[in-house]
Amino acid sequence: MPTIDLSVIIVNYNVKYFLEQALRAVQSAQQRLSIEIFVVDNNSVDGSIEMLQEKFPNVHLIANPHNPGFSVANNQAIELAQGKYVLLLNPDTVVEEDTFEKCFQFMENTPQAGALGVKMIDGTGRFLPESKRGFPSPFVAFCKTFGFSRIFSKSPVFNRYYLGHLSEHKTHEVDVLAGAFMWIRKEVLDKIGYLDERFFMYGEDIDLSYRITLAGYKNYYFPETTIIHYKGESTKKGSLNYVRVFYNAMILFAQKHFQGRSAYWFILLLKLAIYFRAVITLLNNLIKQLSLPILDAIIIYTGLLLIKTVWGGYHFQDINYYPEWIKYINFPIYTLIWSISIYFNGNYDQKNNLIRLARGIILGTLFISAIYGFLPLEYRSSRAIILLSTIYNLAIISVIRLGLHFVKYKNFNIGKVTPKNLVIIGSVEESERVEDLLRKANVQKNLIGTINPFKESNKHYISSINSLSEVVKIYNIEEIIFCSKDVRAEAIIEWMTKLGSSVDYKIVPHESLIVIGSHSKNTPGELYTIDIKYNIAQSLQRRSKRLLDILVVLVLLTTLPIHLLFIPNRTNFIKNIIYVFLGKKTWVGYNRMVNHQFSLPTIRPSIIPVANHLNQTLEINEDTLARLNFFYAKDYSTEKDIVLILKNYWRLGNKI
Repeated sequence: MPTIDLSVIIVNYNVKYFLEQALRAVQSAQQRLSIEIFVVDNNSVDGSIEMLQEKFPNVHLIANPHNPGFSVANNQAIELAQGKYVLLLNPDTVVEEDTFEKCFQFMENTPQAGALGVKMIDGTGRFLPESKRGFPSPFVAFCKTFGFSRIFSKSPVFNRYYLGHLSEHKTHEVDVLAGAFMWIRKEVLDKIGYLDERFFMYGEDIDLSYRITLAGYKNYYFPETTIIHYKGESTKKGSLNYVRVFYNAMILFAQKHFQGRSAYWFILLLKLAIYFRAVITLLNNLIKQLSLPILDAIIIYTGLLLIKTVWGGYHFQDINYYPEWIKYINFPIYTLIWSISIYFNGNYDQKNNLIRLARGIILGTLFISAIYGFLPLEYRSSRAIILLSTIYNLAIISVIRLGLHFVKYKNFNIGKVTPKNLVIIGSVEESERVEDLLRKANVQKNLIGTINPFKESNKHYISSINSLSEVVKIYNIEEIIFCSKDVRAEAIIEWMTKLGSSVDYKIVPHESLIVIGSHSKNTPGELYTIDIKYNIAQSLQRRSKRLLDILVVLVLLTTLPIHLLFIPNRTNFIKNIIYVFLGKKTWVGYNRMVNHQFSLPTIRPSIIPVANHLNQTLEINEDTLARLNFFYAKDYSTEKDIVLILKNYWRLGNKI
């Protein structure tokens, strides 16, 4: 008989801080059970392995030199597992302190149970429907693919995929369990085989659940305990890669388990679904990206038509004074120039920035005026129309922006960042530690106060945790930070479920400098190093960086003979110009290092690392290099790149 009750297996890939929080929760949930923990790392480059070795030396670590996929990684640990039960657990989860004990007792009392799943909520406290699912038969897949399961969410016919007719609050026998939390008898795995390694990602949990039922066992949805799963299934559907990988996994499942005409029609349906969902995803993404530019273009073009008529009638006493062809040639060109200028001035990245909007319109006007001066007289429409349209665009588009802002935020403070009302729940010591972290990170929050995690009242707190609902209402609290050292995961999950998605929730793990949370059920779980926002991750800054790279290439090429006289390593210099032009490198970027402490936005390999501005006689360790990379990403600006390029002119021929 196994002496170990449970083998917990976590597959990690570049989510170091989520992994740390998950492991701390697992340790807190051990209680009276004998548990062993495996972490299989699929070649992470974010310092996950170093973190594990430092903070969790008792965890069994399997470090893969490449990423073999979710199924292979889990099987590596299952082979070594000694527990009576095996738990497949995602790294972006938080379990309650009594989760393991409750699941263990249920499985002990239910011998027909082969596997068990629990109630899952996302980072906003909302129930994740993938906690319980049905098998994807052709009809079930059809209903899910074409939206009937969403329209008839409670129907036992149309929403079999998520078993919408079954209460999320009651224990049920179900078909499919989610791989984010899958508690399985080890003897069942030994009997039916481990995860099918043909499934790289997605589908392996459906396949395993199906094989468990084929072997005569039952799968149970068990809502007596709840876990947080930051990356719910709803968070991934905006990705074309998700559509392709998910439906291809379903095709593999059909080919494996279905035969004859049912297999044929199911596979055909799934192939059609790939194209259908891909088209829907593309259209959805395009609508999100182009809706505002299209609205602006309509406003600009409509304004040109209006001004043409009004100005013709007022100045020339003839509303048809201007020729018809300008509506089809000049006006579309003007509209395009203004739209492009607004785009390149970053207003579609910062929609509430009226200064960028005004700058884009004015620069567009200057460009139109420059072109206007070179046109033959017969092709010049009217300078008055251009000037009046500029005023019209500035006024009308600004008013539209204000209106859209008001609809969304119910105020006219456009362009102003209003600090969120925040409370911290934790002991005096932990609350002060979090406040200090917020100050050091220069995070703008309106700290209302701290709440006692313990039930008794205390003068250091605005209230006890029992009155959290009242505090949220009275002070209009928008964000809550839980100190996990003082607040049990069970209480955190209970409050998240109770207060709902109107509040943002974050958790500070014990002895950690990071905060983890998710602002929306429709966004993936996110890591916030105290809400640090990386400038270099913004599309405007990335575009500006790329434009700077190209501009520097053009300057260097037009003056190439001069540089060849002064820059050493001429061959590398010319190669670097070509690589930057092709987008394979960037002039300035991160330091090259092995120990990555921060999960930073990805950029192209650099010719000039940011540490090059330091005195080369200094001894710089990897921690310093990592911090320099961090501040470069956080505070990025093209001006800093220009300064570094000028200071490191002699190193433009660096070999990388």
